[in-house]
Amino acid sequence: MFVAGEPSGDAHAAALVKALHTTAPEIDFHCFGSTGPLMRAAGVESIVNSDDLAIMGIVEVGRVLPRFLRAFRKLKNAAISRSPNAVILVDWPEFNLRLAAALRRRGLKVVYYISPQLWAWRPRRVKNIKRDVDLLLSILPFEAEWYESRGVEHVEFVGHPLAGEVHTHKTRDQFCRRHNLDPARPIVSFLPGSRHKELERILPPMLDAITRLQRIRPELQFLVAVAPSCTVAETTEIISANHIDVDSLKLIQGETREALAASDAAAIASGTATLEAALLETPMVIVYKESPINWHTLGRLITVEHFGLVNLVAGRRVVTELMQDDLDGERLTAEMLRLLNTDENKAIRERLREVAHKLGEPGASQRAAQSVWKALREWGNSEATDGTDYSE
Repeated sequence: MFVAGEPSGDAHAAALVKALHTTAPEIDFHCFGSTGPLMRAAGVESIVNSDDLAIMGIVEVGRVLPRFLRAFRKLKNAAISRSPNAVILVDWPEFNLRLAAALRRRGLKVVYYISPQLWAWRPRRVKNIKRDVDLLLSILPFEAEWYESRGVEHVEFVGHPLAGEVHTHKTRDQFCRRHNLDPARPIVSFLPGSRHKELERILPPMLDAITRLQRIRPELQFLVAVAPSCTVAETTEIISANHIDVDSLKLIQGETREALAASDAAAIASGTATLEAALLETPMVIVYKESPINWHTLGRLITVEHFGLVNLVAGRRVVTELMQDDLDGERLTAEMLRLLNTDENKAIRERLREVAHKLGEPGASQRAAQSVWKALREWGNSEATDGTDYSE
């Protein structure tokens, strides 16, 4: 049973499903659970459709709490009735840690893939991991040591699923020809996030920066990358509401990596996309803006010095972060101009190369699948009570 709730988790879970099939091709795995489009394409039976559950923030979740409760009950009941050999929880800690507790009490084996970032906020929840999780698979280099130092015994660092997997299918020239851009002129990309609320809060200061940059550097070309979970229509609506001529920039969907690879600089909403940019060595500024209540309530729980994954992996500030009140058009403009400076641009690309190296070798999904398969065989040999030989 697989449970993922956000687009990045859906992608990583789908890759793990495929890797399981190649790790043990003689086994007829049947997978079910909470799925997004990529997991369904990988053959996972959908008990709950996760597409509408990728919501962040106290107020937002509160409004759709009944939907989450229904999903929780359906998944719990499916797990209890089907009794899978393992429940593989992928990221999504606010939901999955509760589900882990409910299922572990009923004797199910729990694997947590993409370990919760408890080192960043609410670290006391490590006791839940020790109690409810049989195998913890981490994807960031410092996580395994953090968990082990706090008494979590079954934790493995498998590397980041993106390492060695972030490729582009077009050169800069090919991308520019496709979108009627001039490869000789600088390109700046803006990635405002994958949720509608992120678009509403993060895109406006980005648009303000675009307006300022157009006046200062008229030769610049601007891209706005629309996430798969958003629509061009809703993005265009926000652009128009901020009195920006949509024709003065390019909206790109389905080619985010190509856009980043072709860009001289980028402003990116904090999240997985920042690691993709690091692997492509695209100089960036990491940005984020929450509702005031969410920021006030949740922000106080964050215990790390850096917000951005790139800086967390590096262990130091290698790219600028503009968070909450620091994110405005004026500051973002100044930062983008700095990134476009030739010497600074080159220096940041070198630092991002170091970050990419720290994410581990390619093949994380395969290593995770091997760890899961090893655990399944061990559990089957030592704890099977229904006569099934899981090691065959």
